[in-house]
Amino acid sequence: MALDVNGKSIETDDNGNLTDPGTWNEDVAKALAAEENIELTQEHFDVLNYLRSEFLDNGGEQPMERAINKGMSKIWDRKVSSKDLYNLFPGAPSKQGNRIAGLPYVASKGGY
Repeated sequence: MALDVNGKSIETDDNGNLTDPGTWNEDVAKALAAEENIELTQEHFDVLNYLRSEFLDNGGEQPMERAINKGMSKIWDRKVSSKDLYNLFPGAPSKQGNRIAGLPYVASKGGY
């Protein structure tokens, strides 16, 4: 499968995740989000950038939702609940969020 972004073809797998996380940028994120009827806000991008940073800084490991809650609580300097993150990513921050962040598909809960 492929996604057309600014005249470039970006390859995705059968789950809609990018096959090469290096092709991700904000325009790609917006195109991936649009396919899921999500209009990205700064809070979305905060989560997406957090997810990418965690993936790149931890050898390809992707955080579970509890770790995402804790990480975003530090970034936003307030207690972040699962409900807050599901309001942003109704399809699960650890699944839908990772997909829009351009990260590989994770079938299990995995992560740390």
